[in-house]
Amino acid sequence: MSARGVPSRRHQLLARAVPRVRRSRELDTEAAERARLERWHAGLDRSLPTRLVPRFERRFSVVTETLAAGDPVGAGFPAYVLTPRHLEPRRTVVYLHGGGFVAPIDPFHVRYAARLATRLHARVVLPDYPLAPEHSWRDSHEPVVELTARWLTEPEPVVLAGDSAGGGLALAIAEALRDRGGPQPSHLLLHSPWVDLTTSTPETESFSRRDPWLFLGKLRAYAAWWAGTPDDLARFEVSPALGELDGLPPALVFCGTRDTLAPGCRLLASRAEGTSWDLTYVEEPDLIHVYPLLPLVPEAGRAWRQTVAFLG
Repeated sequence: MSARGVPSRRHQLLARAVPRVRRSRELDTEAAERARLERWHAGLDRSLPTRLVPRFERRFSVVTETLAAGDPVGAGFPAYVLTPRHLEPRRTVVYLHGGGFVAPIDPFHVRYAARLATRLHARVVLPDYPLAPEHSWRDSHEPVVELTARWLTEPEPVVLAGDSAGGGLALAIAEALRDRGGPQPSHLLLHSPWVDLTTSTPETESFSRRDPWLFLGKLRAYAAWWAGTPDDLARFEVSPALGELDGLPPALVFCGTRDTLAPGCRLLASRAEGTSWDLTYVEEPDLIHVYPLLPLVPEAGRAWRQTVAFLG
C-alpha cells in the first residue's frame, strides 16, 4: 500500500466537476431509478463512442464480434476488437468497462483503450455486456469467460483489465478461468474495482460520505439488480473479493480513499495477503473513483507510469 501527499489542484477541480457533468445524485426510490434506466437504455446508441480519440479511424481498425447472451431469449451482445493500424500486436488486452453495470462503454473508456493499444502494441477487446436492471451477471459472465479463453489460445499474452464494475468483472473472469485450468492471463489490471457487492465492509458508509461521485443507495440497488437474487450477491461471479484468490495472475490494483468502493478494495488486498496471489495494491489518499482514467491529472500520470512498468 502506498501513500501520497495532498491531491493536485487539477484533481481537486475534477473531483468537483466530474460528478456535476455525470449528474451524480442519490436515487429517489428504486422503482423510479429502474424506470429511469429502462427509458435510457431503450434509446441508447450502443456503437463504439470514439469521439475523444483524435483521428480514430486512421489510427485504429475495429472488428465487432457478437457474443451469445446467457439469457436464452437474448439477442447477444457485441465485443469490439480495437487494433492499431500501424503496429503489430504483441499482446491482447480484454478490457471490461465500468458504469455500475447500468451504463455502456463511454468515450473515456475508448480513450483509455486506445492509449493501452498504442503504448503496449496491443489489440484491445471491449465487450459491451448487457446492462442491469434488465440483465444480471448470468447473461454475460460465461460468454465473456469463453471470449477470453479463446484469446488465451493465441501465442501472445493476454491481460485482463477493467475499471469500477468492470474491474470486479475482470477479477471474476480471472477466477473462473483459473478454476477451468488451461492457459491463464499474464496480468490483471484493476482500477477502483467493485469487488464486494454485498457492501458488507463496516467502513463503507463512512467512506461513502466523502465520495462526491458514487452514492450508496444507488450502489445497493445496482448490486441487487446485477446479482438478480439476494442469494447470488456473495457469489464470486458477483463479489469476487469474497472468492478464492490463490492461483490468480499477478495484479495491480489502484484505488483512492474518496471512493465508496475503497473498503472493498482494502478487503481484497487484506484477503490476498494470506494467499499465493501476487497483488500490488496502490491506495492514494483523497483521490476519487477511477482516478487513473482522469484526463491531464498528475496522479493519473503516475498511475500510468506504474501500469506501463507493471505490464512491461
